[in-house]
Amino acid sequence: MKIERPIYLQKLIDRKDNGMVKIITGMRRCGKSYLLFNLFADYLKSEGTDEQHIIAIDLENMYNERLREPLTLLQHIDEQVQDTKTYYVLIDEVQLLGRFEEVLNTLMKRTNIDVYVTGSNARFLSKDVITTFRGRGDEVRIHPLCFREYMSAQTDTTFIERHLNDYLRLGGLPQTLTMQNEQQKRDYLQQLFHNTYMLDIKERYDIRNDDDLEELIDIVASSIGSLTNPTKIANTFNSVKQSNIARDTIKNYLDYMQDAFMITKAVRYDIKGRRYIDTPVKYYFDDLGLRNARLNFRQTEAGHLMENLIYNELSLRGFSVDVGQVIINTKNEEGKSERKTLEVDFVCNQGDQRIYVQSAFAMDTDAKKRQEFESIRKIDDSFQKVVIVGGMQPTYRNDEGFLIMNIYDFLLGKVEI
Repeated sequence: MKIERPIYLQKLIDRKDNGMVKIITGMRRCGKSYLLFNLFADYLKSEGTDEQHIIAIDLENMYNERLREPLTLLQHIDEQVQDTKTYYVLIDEVQLLGRFEEVLNTLMKRTNIDVYVTGSNARFLSKDVITTFRGRGDEVRIHPLCFREYMSAQTDTTFIERHLNDYLRLGGLPQTLTMQNEQQKRDYLQQLFHNTYMLDIKERYDIRNDDDLEELIDIVASSIGSLTNPTKIANTFNSVKQSNIARDTIKNYLDYMQDAFMITKAVRYDIKGRRYIDTPVKYYFDDLGLRNARLNFRQTEAGHLMENLIYNELSLRGFSVDVGQVIINTKNEEGKSERKTLEVDFVCNQGDQRIYVQSAFAMDTDAKKRQEFESIRKIDDSFQKVVIVGGMQPTYRNDEGFLIMNIYDFLLGKVEI
């Protein structure tokens, strides 16, 4: 099964021959190797690159164990470089290579070698790229399949609502598309979460007593779309779990989960005050299937899952996505003045472009419409305001200029925002 991943392929194409090491990062099993060895290698061949000028090395393959020794790998590459034309060196799981920083820096000095690598999130994180290569590494972060990519792999696209429900429940890890039934997919996701992602975190940070980490992951998974912070979570541990886990420990654990590309943090932005607010924040899962697997597929509230999905899609499209708030002065039932905080689900920035986005799973009553529109009505700038709703109702623009878009048009890119 071939799944096209045009966004990431284009990122590699745009970085070709730029004199830097292209480093593909992302959560385990999201398709880094496939992108490099299949899609990018096929692109090079289609553009006329001879196969002898593509040197592909899978360091996770035991047959290549000897190539994990730095000088052996360099010699292996040297033996294949026979002329002055550009050679494309593709290395999978580069963290298995001894002294890999020195090896990559050595290869970068060769004028006719262009280097691309993937790295496991267990030992090779975004912050490692920054500190190790100091401006000589060019990171390409990839994610599980977005819904458009997921649909491109479906043979029957007639029942798109069923496909979206499956995607919200089982996520977009490519391997699940090769499995025959839902139970097999569920088992795979649960085993992957426990035996791969959890072990990555425990091994990298040498976590021995992991009960609190396990509980924290459950709390975060249960509260997607809700504002929280380490102090609030610590209070939950204290009152519900009778645990005295420190706030700083919780903060560290949350950082570890982000380092493993498991979750992403969205910071609050005061739209009228034009300032960021450090806490509380929201956390979203990079793959909904893994999130649901963690909770044994028991908590699958459509509204929360759709909000998480919209956040992921906006991030994929290159927006910097924050959680917005609008503070207004109003009067209560007794006529007394009070300040009220209204939430804007997402404030999306890209260069000089800004879009305000509300996620509304259902907007079938006037009261629900008022609730969803109230916060964006209070924003007095001219940037576009979008409300994304569940269901198949037609996309339209209302009298106030708000774009009311159904979730399918948004995810499949049928209507530009």
